[in-house]
Amino acid sequence: MIVFTNGCFDVLHPGHFRLLKEAKTHGDRLIVGINSDESVRRIKGNDRPIFNQNQRKEMLLSIESVDEVRIFDEATPEQLIREIDPDVLVKGGDWKGEEIIGADFVRKKGGKVVTVPLIDGISTSSIIQRLNPEPGTGETVNAADGTLKASLQQHGVVIERLLAEGTERIHECGQILLRTFQEGNKLLICGNGGSAADAQHIAAEFTGRYEKERRALPAIALTTDTSALTAVSNDFGFERVFLRQVEALANSGDCLLAISTSGTSPNVISAVMAARNAGCAVIGLTGSGGKKLASLSDACILVPSERTARIQEAHITIAHIWCEMIDETFVA
Repeated sequence: MIVFTNGCFDVLHPGHFRLLKEAKTHGDRLIVGINSDESVRRIKGNDRPIFNQNQRKEMLLSIESVDEVRIFDEATPEQLIREIDPDVLVKGGDWKGEEIIGADFVRKKGGKVVTVPLIDGISTSSIIQRLNPEPGTGETVNAADGTLKASLQQHGVVIERLLAEGTERIHECGQILLRTFQEGNKLLICGNGGSAADAQHIAAEFTGRYEKERRALPAIALTTDTSALTAVSNDFGFERVFLRQVEALANSGDCLLAISTSGTSPNVISAVMAARNAGCAVIGLTGSGGKKLASLSDACILVPSERTARIQEAHITIAHIWCEMIDETFVA
């Protein structure tokens, strides 16, 4: 029986060894998929990985329980899982069963999906944080400047970092949106709180107009229908409030724009999985800690900040850039 698990495996720690040892007990051959260096940067940020893909592969192959290591360039291992067709899919306990990429495929083929409990307090991110307690986001400002000046300075620093590090991702996401509209498909958008307001703002820019006269473009904020929001929340639970709407409205070729400053909002993650199952492209908008959302998206922008306000300010700036890109294409 073939067992498959995957991850970045950037800095090996006891949790990884437990995962791999437990995974091997479920079959005869353990294949480990690891994100390529570029894939790691897409979901973890430009300061990762610590070790390059060949070094990570070599370290994993030195572990007795590992039989083969495969490197994948995509944001998710979905294509690799379909190629390998494992009998057992194993993931760490930080992933719910419905959040695991490839789980539906494996189960439909008669296979099994297993989660391995984490070791409390141990993760690659926590190790890196201990080694470098001040990662240097560049947002530190002089408190003596006062709230007004300090906030504007922080905003400026975040935008400057996006300019230096994020333009490729912003362009990539913009191209996905452009392709969605050019092919006659629609955009669905979801988020909570301030991100819900952003979802409505962005949808309005596309269905109405941004700055130039052009044809209306199909975009729907999943945050506006109070009857649907309250009915689904009451009958199915708030975690499914966007998922049910995606199941009802999404078609293959559509795109979901998932907005979550934390990158872990359960209802947003559930919507992402429903969109993937429907054959939609998924774009993520999150903050520097939003690695879960990033790892489930086809393309994602991790705004280099941990402050919700600064992240949200950057999100709407990015959305306006996409609007300009699309205006340039659709205006005759």
